Amino acid sequence: MNIPNTLTIATRQSPLALWQAHFVQKILEKLYPTMKVELLEMVTKGDKILDTPLAKIGGKGLFVKELETALYEKRADIAVHSLKDVPMVLPEGLTLGAYLERHAPTDAFVSNKYKHLNDLPNGAVLGTSSLRRECQIAHAYPNLTIKSLRGNVGTRLSKLDDGEYDAIILATSGLERLGLNERICHELDKKLSLPAVGQGALAIECRAEDSTILNLLAPLNHTATRLCVLAERAMNRTLEGGCQVPIAGFATIDSDTLTLRGRVGSIDGKTLLKSKDNITLTHTAADEIAAKTLGESLAKDLLSKGADTILKEVYNS
Repeated sequence: MNIPNTLTIATRQSPLALWQAHFVQKILEKLYPTMKVELLEMVTKGDKILDTPLAKIGGKGLFVKELETALYEKRADIAVHSLKDVPMVLPEGLTLGAYLERHAPTDAFVSNKYKHLNDLPNGAVLGTSSLRRECQIAHAYPNLTIKSLRGNVGTRLSKLDDGEYDAIILATSGLERLGLNERICHELDKKLSLPAVGQGALAIECRAEDSTILNLLAPLNHTATRLCVLAERAMNRTLEGGCQVPIAGFATIDSDTLTLRGRVGSIDGKTLLKSKDNITLTHTAADEIAAKTLGESLAKDLLSKGADTILKEVYNS
């Protein structure tokens, strides 16, 4: 294998993004001790605009565009992303070269006043940046006041500590990666809050024609995670959903069975559509195609139940 002298990782400057980049940096340095791995730290548009809900300014794709430009311009060789932030359709010439083993995919309830979501009184202010969380929680807890919450993990926790919210919902994986486990009061049951497509998984983006980099990344691929997120992203792509829409999708593998669950909900929580299906894995290359087909099939079932009407209303608003 051709091993370059230096490899550059494009990353955002937020503490969580840097943790993710350093995590991949250490893996690569251990795999290829002769290769120097450097970080190219960048500020994205999503990091700059903090006073507007993500859904109104273009979604979470705003966190990756500057990093992708660095790949195009060959200032970086790879970019490390939280997969749930990566748009369903990648720009021409770029690909996801590796899906790392998934970490905790759940949502976490964080509060200084209450131990559990069930403890929140009527009218309590709950903060989240996710329409997916908002629609599912509003469906189960219609008497809560759900407000938009932007910023990196530290900023969001500071807003909670300053009393702007009674509680907030954050990704469990992000809190755990930053060593903030003690802030987690409890993890939300997936039956209540089905995770986002790709939640908890890291993905590495690179130039599609760069065979040297793709070969270097191959050992980082986690097969089970790859199959699950391929199914989830195929579902979201067929729904024509972005990263910041009221869509949930989560796949699991138990023995030889890959099960995918999907949801689409109105933001007010009054309507929550659900679908579930599975396939039997053959442990061959055909599994990737089957996983994508499963995702597409589940999306069509949700569309037949009225998901297109809900999503049109979201985009129009």
